[in-house]
Amino acid sequence: MPRDLPLGNQKLLVSFDGNYVMRDIYYPYIGRENHCVGHEFRVGIWVNGRFSWTDAPGWNRTLDYEKDTLVTNVTLRNEQLGVELHFRDAVDFVIDAFVRRIEVRRISGGDTEIRLFFHHDFHLYGNDIGDTAYFDPELGAVIHYKDRRYFLMDAGTDDGKGGIAQFACGLKEFEGKEGTWKDAEDGILSGNTISEGSVDSVIGITFIIPAGASRGGYYFMLAGTDYKSVEKLQSIVSTRGVERLIDRTAAYWRLWATKEKKDFNGLGADIERLYRRSLLSIITNVDSGGGVIAGNDTDLLRFNRDTYSYIWPRDGALVALALDNAGYSETASRFYQLCSSLISGKGYFLQKYNPDGTFASSWHPWVLNGKPSLPIQEDETALVLHSLWNHFSRYRDVELIKPMYRRLVKNAADFMCSYIDQGTGLPLDSYDLWEERRGIWTFTCSAVYAGLKAASNFCTSFGEEENASKYASAAASIRDAMVRHLYSSEEGRFIRGLQFSGDEPRVRDDNVDASLAGIFYFGVFPPDDPMVAGTMNAVREKLWVGGGVGGIARYAGDWYQRNSAYRDIPGNPWFICTLWLADWYTATASDAPLLARSAELLQWTAKHALSSGILAEQLDPGSGSPVSVSPLTWSHAAFVDAVDRYLAKAAGLKV
Repeated sequence: MPRDLPLGNQKLLVSFDGNYVMRDIYYPYIGRENHCVGHEFRVGIWVNGRFSWTDAPGWNRTLDYEKDTLVTNVTLRNEQLGVELHFRDAVDFVIDAFVRRIEVRRISGGDTEIRLFFHHDFHLYGNDIGDTAYFDPELGAVIHYKDRRYFLMDAGTDDGKGGIAQFACGLKEFEGKEGTWKDAEDGILSGNTISEGSVDSVIGITFIIPAGASRGGYYFMLAGTDYKSVEKLQSIVSTRGVERLIDRTAAYWRLWATKEKKDFNGLGADIERLYRRSLLSIITNVDSGGGVIAGNDTDLLRFNRDTYSYIWPRDGALVALALDNAGYSETASRFYQLCSSLISGKGYFLQKYNPDGTFASSWHPWVLNGKPSLPIQEDETALVLHSLWNHFSRYRDVELIKPMYRRLVKNAADFMCSYIDQGTGLPLDSYDLWEERRGIWTFTCSAVYAGLKAASNFCTSFGEEENASKYASAAASIRDAMVRHLYSSEEGRFIRGLQFSGDEPRVRDDNVDASLAGIFYFGVFPPDDPMVAGTMNAVREKLWVGGGVGGIARYAGDWYQRNSAYRDIPGNPWFICTLWLADWYTATASDAPLLARSAELLQWTAKHALSSGILAEQLDPGSGSPVSVSPLTWSHAAFVDAVDRYLAKAAGLKV
């Protein structure tokens, strides 16, 4: 299930699914330690002897954010129980606190007692071994802890009669025990004060509500590394008040999201809303240490026991490029600084990294066909340089580049110059951007061209003309070799690439792939070059997903997360791939009617976002519902970048 509502401050990230159930809690690294690993943190309600969890049937849910903020606007309504609940949730932008305001309204029936319950199913450090849950009488709160991870939960009502009315700590997922959440379903908690091992907890608050009236309350969850840290946070939250913290967080994010004044040039409110929501969604997946995390939706664990909660240098570079172009250079700068510390001494990046900078899980082998094989995706190395030059040319941030110049720029450029196939003059074999096959790829070659051009530009800026000429010459040689080996005159387009087959000559991979957009996107050839036009027209004709949903698939026969019921389509539509086509329409438009083709794809993207404005990786070709990770950081970055490119072109055409 997608994560409709992520909230974070770059150290603490919580996210809710489409049923408004908290399913992910990351702390203190975004993407590194998930302290519930997809397990459900439910809200339950007891009304006059009847009980329901709010993710059960019978609830009408409206899940959204307050405009241009990272504060939720959630309404849950149950006609049978005669209640409506309204929630404002936030992760405070300064302190590591998840805070919630609650309004309970009686929509039918007479005066009544209503009890709200909040369930916690922690798996601290990502597992349920050796956790402790206990009620702390001095703080009047429930605490879950293990080693250096502490979470404190507290709640109360606005009537001033105290905090938590009920609590219970118990066992779960062990010897047939379902969990303490079952204890809430009769409306009365046991009051058990402590449990250790595989544990959960529930706290409850009570409202007395006259017919037709409403009452307010609050809840908060605080994260820290020891008892003193959460004790201090509780004092801060209790003193300042939950509502004040939510209001200041809303004000901060509204200021952040709207700091760059833009004229959206008639694109409409939906695109303007999604643009700002995309910026906010991106920032929830950026760690305070600079890591840009691909996605933090743990439902993917059901498919391959791993997640997208990693730093891919490629994804991060393109996200940073979009942020730079949108005016958010500070966030991008921290990513580049992290990359400078991650790059190997030999000048390349490995597949992916953890948010703390350690090497992450990988499926790329170091030995292939009995021979050593460098397990890289070379586009990742190249695109960091490409985006870094975009940053420097835009902001002239000399102090940022100074310590990176040799370690990152020249180191990577020297590697790319050396990693060349002597038979073709193209970059040597590496894995494609989809991480499915090894060979020489048009996308990778385009990225390496851009990376070498960036290095040449840096060297010119720093007065090293000999190196500038060396890197520029290497880039030109790759561009010429691409025409010789990767362009099909018969098809009138570029092919996906060349693959090796043992000791046999390289085999052409003639497939049409959406990533062929790299030939213009990274500046290898002008967007109106006939070779580019032939390629992008083939992408549109071969990869458009018919049948109502639309959008561009990655390539024909794409198996990843595919809905097997639809056999006559190339694959699931991806937001990234569709927006690449929009970028080409933008780049080649010479008048308003031609530019309108791009606007249509931007509108298509906005139409297929979740109601909260979240973009997944893919869409189901039949229903249009999100598939795979949601939100995907790259999808949001591609949308931001596509809108900015459109606006720049529209201004140039005076549309």
